[in-house]
Amino acid sequence: MSERRVAYRYAKALMELSIEQKAVKTVEKDMRLVAETIEGNESLNDVLNSPVLNSADKEKAMEVLFKGSQPLSFKLFKLLSRNKRIGILDVVASEFIALCEKAKGQDIAKVVTAVPLTAELEKKLLKQIESITGGEVSIENTVDESLIGGFILRVGDLEYNASIASKLGNLKRELIQN
Repeated sequence: MSERRVAYRYAKALMELSIEQKAVKTVEKDMRLVAETIEGNESLNDVLNSPVLNSADKEKAMEVLFKGSQPLSFKLFKLLSRNKRIGILDVVASEFIALCEKAKGQDIAKVVTAVPLTAELEKKLLKQIESITGGEVSIENTVDESLIGGFILRVGDLEYNASIASKLGNLKRELIQN
């Protein structure tokens, strides 16, 4: 199962518990902090994904780093740690944030491109995505040079892959099969 799918399931469960305990805003704040902290700190990412460190140490590190967070957030850290999935915490956090945005009536369109989007292209893309989804959308652009060109668009459960790397891979598979 893909990392993003697993992260989505954890995020959805956390969302349901947050709604039940009326703690969505505080958990969302925690998850935004978690996402920003892990994204901006390569050594923390290395620690979370290290096979050398045991789960208890990773769990303690998270408790120290995010001291003062909502108890549900700590429960998530423990659950991910005990299930040996603490390395996907940043993905779980971003999926939770996306669920919160969707609950507010906004979707987050994740666009992966080979080069950063220009402001003009981002506006055109935003207008097109809003017409497709019928709702308010914000764009989160990530650069991945391995795409060579084109883009990958993810909105909710939908994914559209128009990357050159993908097309070359498909062409290669067709040639091998024939």
